[in-house]
Amino acid sequence: MNIVLLMPQSARYAKDGAFDQRLRYAPLTLTTLAALIPPELNASVRCIDEGNEDFDPYTVEADIIGITVITGNAPKAYRYSSILRNRGITVILGGVHITLCPEEAEQHASAIVYGYAEEVWPELLRDFVAGKLKKRYDRQPVTMDGYPRPRRELLRKDKYTTMNVAQATRGCVYRCTFCVVPTAWPKQYQRDPLDVAREVAEFPGKTFILIDLSPTSDQAYFGRLCDALAPLGKYWGGLATLNITDNPQLVKRAAKSGCRGLLIGLESQNPKSLKAMGKYWQKPADNLWRIQMLHDHGIAINGCFVFGIDGDTEGVFEETLEFVFKASIDLPRFAIATPFPRTPLYRQLDNERRIISKDWGWYDGQHVVFQPKGMSPERLYEGTKMVWCEAYKLTSIARRIMTSAASLNPLILATSVGTNLGYNLYARKYPKFMPIPCEGTSWFNAPDYSEAHQPTNLTLKGMTV
Repeated sequence: MNIVLLMPQSARYAKDGAFDQRLRYAPLTLTTLAALIPPELNASVRCIDEGNEDFDPYTVEADIIGITVITGNAPKAYRYSSILRNRGITVILGGVHITLCPEEAEQHASAIVYGYAEEVWPELLRDFVAGKLKKRYDRQPVTMDGYPRPRRELLRKDKYTTMNVAQATRGCVYRCTFCVVPTAWPKQYQRDPLDVAREVAEFPGKTFILIDLSPTSDQAYFGRLCDALAPLGKYWGGLATLNITDNPQLVKRAAKSGCRGLLIGLESQNPKSLKAMGKYWQKPADNLWRIQMLHDHGIAINGCFVFGIDGDTEGVFEETLEFVFKASIDLPRFAIATPFPRTPLYRQLDNERRIISKDWGWYDGQHVVFQPKGMSPERLYEGTKMVWCEAYKLTSIARRIMTSAASLNPLILATSVGTNLGYNLYARKYPKFMPIPCEGTSWFNAPDYSEAHQPTNLTLKGMTV
């Protein structure tokens, strides 16, 4: 049996897009699915990430193709599926968008995987071989332990900054209104810290990435994880909330474990905007000292900000830039609020008839698909573009890096320079991949809002299938 596992990418993130290789690390989804293929099937498997490899649905040879789908790539995935199924190839769709919109996805697939795949992917493949394929598979795992290691050798390591990517937890206890995670995967899982350490010990080299969304929300667990990683003598980057600084001893344990960088969802310095996001626990007035604590422990900050949420006004862009420089954010990232399907933000905006487009192809965090309260859609578009450009000018990069205490560490300095230069290239290419938003502005005047806003999820570059 010949299996192909595919991760589609939009034009922005495709191999010829705006996203530089210096900003790419190896995905776990494809290699994890490959590892879960039952050995008795004697299947050959190929993993294709469109971020570095072309995929042609008209010529690819396979018995079954699994496609992992995010909302922004759903139209492309559906188009691929139509072509492949017309060629007699069985297509399985899975991923976050499929979990958010299963009824929609079932129309475009031979079968779908709802939620996590660890338990159902082997079952699905055995059913396929037996000629008993069901339309939907949704049996969820009860643990993260006991599964085989991802087959990382199936991806080209020369196409990524690192292949050393691991996961210790899944899910998130927080309920941010714009985030898909609480909607798609409400349960949080934790993996045995000692098994995580065993896997990391197998990695070549001295650095790795933990892709956990919210590992620090359970501080006792995170402490055990740090203690398990510390003896390895390796360095890592991951994700956290600023609440980690409530416990200075935990920050020390993280630094001792080799933590040298954390992606933190700062989102906004505006309390009204944070309230609209459901982030009641985050206090903007505390952000500077919390970030300074992390910097003082040699931990760089990848700070993420979201524009357009209710509470934002036209001044949000300059205010955010001012904070980025004042806090010496080592690597800032900016997104436009996006009402992903079924999230609280989507339900709110849909009820208020403020969604401009339900074409999932625009739902990538960098396009305006709704009417903001505090500014025009055009201002949200132009302001976001301006912030990317200003934050990643060479002089701005130098200003941020040289005023960050974390940059005293040579490893952090070298990593920060490389990633900032990658985002400098992204910021310069950004306008090309951000066309004028809100082409459906006239839809505000449509006689029937619901009819005018049906997802146009079969359209891709003018082609409809």
